[in-house]
Order: sequence, then C-alpha cells, then structure tokens
Amino acid sequence: MAKPPSCLPPILFEDECLIAFDKPSGLLTEPDRWNKARSDLIGLIHQHLAPGIYNAHRLDTETSGVLLCAKTKVALTALERQFATSRAKAHYLALVLGTLPEPDMVIRRELEKDRDQPGRMRLAAAYRRGACKTRVHTIEAFRVHSLLEAWPSGDKTHQVRVHLAHVGCPVVADAFYGNGSGLYLSEIKSDYKFKPNEPERPLIGRVALHAESLTFTHPVTQAEITITAPWPKDFSIAIKYLKRFAPSGGNSAK
Repeated sequence: MAKPPSCLPPILFEDECLIAFDKPSGLLTEPDRWNKARSDLIGLIHQHLAPGIYNAHRLDTETSGVLLCAKTKVALTALERQFATSRAKAHYLALVLGTLPEPDMVIRRELEKDRDQPGRMRLAAAYRRGACKTRVHTIEAFRVHSLLEAWPSGDKTHQVRVHLAHVGCPVVADAFYGNGSGLYLSEIKSDYKFKPNEPERPLIGRVALHAESLTFTHPVTQAEITITAPWPKDFSIAIKYLKRFAPSGGNSAK
C-alpha cells in the first residue's frame, strides 16, 4: 500500500463553496476512530487549508480518485442528498481477475454489513432487487485480467468491490473480497528474471480501484459538473504491462 501523504493532494476543482481532491491510495477519507495517529484527508484539509470543510462522500482507503468536499453547510447538505439518492454519478475503473459473464451488464444485489467479519460487507441474505445496483462494462480483456468501468447506483460501502466479486471478477489486491494478491510482472512476462535476494515488487499492490470521475449538480448554480482524476502511476503501469505481455488477442471496444 502507498505511504499516506503529509500534505494536501492535488486539487481538481475549486470555487466558493466546493473543493475536490485527487485522493491517493493509502489515505483515509476521514479520521480512523480507533487509530487517531493515521493520516486522513479531512485532517490534512483542516491542517493546511481551513476548518469547516467536510467530505460529501467517502472513498475506501486504498481507492484513489475524485473526492468532493463542501465549504458550506448548505452545499454539504445538498451534495449529501445527491449521493444518497444516486443523483451524483461516480465512474470507477477497476482492474480485476477474470472476465465478466457479459461485456455489459447490471449487477443487482442488496448488501448488508457482515456481522462475522467487522468492516466488511456481504450480499443480503434474502434476495431483494432494491436500488443497490452497479452497471459494469469491459474496456479491455487481458489473458486472465480485465479492465472494467463501473457506475454504482446506491450508497453502500464497498459496493463495487462486492458486486464484482459476486460475478467472479474480484478487484486485484482486494484482501476482503478476493485473494489479496497484487499484480506481479513475473505472472505475465514469461521470461521474467528474478533478482537474487531481492523480493519482487508488485506492479500494483493495493486495491486496484480508481474513482476516475464524478458528475453532480452544483448546489448553487444548478449546473451539471463533471470532475475527472488522472490515472495514478501504479494503475497506468499495470495496464501498460498487461497490454504488452498479456493481451487476450481481442479487445472490447469502449
């Protein structure tokens, strides 16, 4: 996992009532309730920018990408309502093991907290169609991995990760819902040469999920706004080497 930063991450958008950051992997969105020494984005904002700014939604610690915050209580309330009703649309990229059953599909399964494993989610015991659904699309299929995009509808913790695992495509390096193993060059490059007495470092060793964009209605102007975060270095490197050494022989057009 990447080392959390000690300064503010890059700002992607800012005006009088909103500010959005490119949250790196390894940084908590909010303070850890049990370990106050861990760095978090809100703490960094209050330390380096100003108090009174709070996140309108959350990203998992290992997930990178767009994180939107509000500078006023009015803006915060309006944004939180958009996220709760799925009017704010998040677009994720996910590097997964396996191939989707269909190149384009909608996964509809309700989620609930896993009482046996605190901090994790699971599929609800009783099948309910509900509002918890995730639309997914294959951007490119590799030999044993796939690059997907996902649009979750709902406001459940770990929704994209659980839904993808449910259809047999766990996110790379996801220890909660997959095997937890990162992507290593030795897995995909047949003539890879190991260095003596030096452990191989993964191309990507954290949950390979990136919140690439967020579309919402501005709480003051009512204009539709889309904020985009560039691919992080580890994500770009992983895809670069998969394209070079593990092509499937046929790609799915985006």
